[in-house]
Amino acid sequence: MGGLGPQLGVSARNRMTWRDKVAQISWPMIFLIGCIASIGFAMLYSAAQLSADPWMDRQMARFAVGLAMMFAVAMVDLKILMRLVYPLYLVSVLLLVWVDFAGEIGMGAQRWIDLGVVQLQPSEVMKITLVMTLARYFHGLSYEDIGRPLSLVLPTILVLLPAALVLKQPDLGTAGMLMMVAAAMFVVVGVRWWKFALVLAMGVGVAYYAWTSPYILRDYQKARIMTFMDPESDLQGTGYHITQSKIALGSGGVWGKGYGQGTQSHLDFLPERQTDFIFTMYAEEFGMVGGLVLLGLFVLLVAYGVVIAVRCKSQFGRLLAYGLSFNLFCYFFINTAMVMGLIPVVGVPLPLISYGGTVMMTVMIGFGLVLSVNIHRDQRIGRRLGNEDA
Repeated sequence: MGGLGPQLGVSARNRMTWRDKVAQISWPMIFLIGCIASIGFAMLYSAAQLSADPWMDRQMARFAVGLAMMFAVAMVDLKILMRLVYPLYLVSVLLLVWVDFAGEIGMGAQRWIDLGVVQLQPSEVMKITLVMTLARYFHGLSYEDIGRPLSLVLPTILVLLPAALVLKQPDLGTAGMLMMVAAAMFVVVGVRWWKFALVLAMGVGVAYYAWTSPYILRDYQKARIMTFMDPESDLQGTGYHITQSKIALGSGGVWGKGYGQGTQSHLDFLPERQTDFIFTMYAEEFGMVGGLVLLGLFVLLVAYGVVIAVRCKSQFGRLLAYGLSFNLFCYFFINTAMVMGLIPVVGVPLPLISYGGTVMMTVMIGFGLVLSVNIHRDQRIGRRLGNEDA
């Protein structure tokens, strides 16, 4: 973890020049990002029958734009980010409401806004802004404040509101991710376990209502859950995706069939091979060893984020890095567990690997925020923004 940069004094940190900030960037972390993205480019090339069109060339262009956005965000002072948090959250919620009224429908869900140049998926944006919002809110509380149940009412509402809007689209996977990341941040700030037990009991009640209500879960979502319990019950219908995914994973063996030689994917048995099931195609071509290498790269990237969080002196920066690191973990854990049949198919992409514009942009912005935390790690921010008493 030596690439995190040397320590600077607090006064020096508050007077950092652009050159100072560039010197503090975690270049090994950026190297890891580049390695994972390069694997993604190679797999999109393979998915298109060894052609750059239509996926790899567009993904590379998006990654280039994302890199520029990442470096731009990394240079922004944490105090400036804190001032932007609540307006960004409000805009994200309004975008989710906009999707409900005028969103583009695709693959049975209404999740996108057509901006002409790009199709924006607000639920992906909310994954970043929710972490920023919770980090900002808990930064202003003492440990004693967090122990008071009333102080948890507002952050709970801040989580449940976007989760409900996302679930209505419907997007069960993203709604679940929002809840998981929020729960992790609640744990980090010291919320007591009995409160989680209470919330879990309420969650069971909500889950029962969602299952029985005709207005929450769609029939295809219920079918996915039932298929998870018994994939062989409908091999040509709801169980087709996960059955073909398991066949592809098994056919890869230990070392794989070789780059561009995957039969399940190249013979079109594997659905959505450029998006949700791209890890399956990768594992078929590079085997279990290749799959473990890719997962290891993701784990290293998450570890860098956690180390950056530990080293940060401000509560806002710590929580921001923790939350975004866990968000990345949820991405790759849910996606890989999904394609292995360990959890129901919920449509969560593999970051930097799966084809997709909004996911690429938001993930890169998230990396930029973590890099900003590292650059400004010695900056002390009081509970009331503007104070320097941490």
